[in-house]
Amino acid sequence: MSIEKNSLPRHIGLITDGNRRWAKNHGLPSLEGHRQGFEAAKKVFRTAYERGIKEFTAWAFSTENWNRSAEEIDYLMKLFETWLKHLSDDYAKKGVRIRVFGQIERVPDSLQRAAAAAVEKTAQNSAATFNLALSYGGRDEIVQGIKKIAAAGIKPEDITEQTVSKNLWLPDADLIIRTGGEKRLSGFMAWQSVYAELFFIDKYLPDFMPQDLDKILAEYAQRNRRFGK
Repeated sequence: MSIEKNSLPRHIGLITDGNRRWAKNHGLPSLEGHRQGFEAAKKVFRTAYERGIKEFTAWAFSTENWNRSAEEIDYLMKLFETWLKHLSDDYAKKGVRIRVFGQIERVPDSLQRAAAAAVEKTAQNSAATFNLALSYGGRDEIVQGIKKIAAAGIKPEDITEQTVSKNLWLPDADLIIRTGGEKRLSGFMAWQSVYAELFFIDKYLPDFMPQDLDKILAEYAQRNRRFGK
């Protein structure tokens, strides 16, 4: 695939959805759906990296996902931990920086340590950035940003949109993809999504392939982003 660099999004956000429904359709346990979804997400990010995308954010676990069964949550936490340990080695070689955002204090201590180690190991990398949104909610991100602004003692009259943006975890998104057929953002990057191009894909995450990303990038390149002008 050949698309001019200035026609590519700088920051892609991926809402990872449909793992359990995929597993049900295939007569498999829901946990297997999550494992297959992880494998698909890794391939999609690798493709984005190869195409020249500079930043990629995967929403892997939301603040609402804590309402799921203890068995499913435990499996996911262990999957995240294994994933981060594996990715940190691979991404360190590729020059990719890993960042982890969300209510990290809520996840198991071993996962917190794995996240901190991955972030530290890749902190100096600059070829691309992979963000893992873990125990993340868009409204919570804004609340945390407001708390940082208040703690800094910034006067209300001095607060601008730039002030808010600088105190959030994630930069503005150019392109947001949601797999699984749902047509809503569910709070993902609530502040940063205002001018993002949105793609809602019927395929469940385990079926989302690199060629699907290529098709989205090709369509994105044809869109006219006027930003209200």
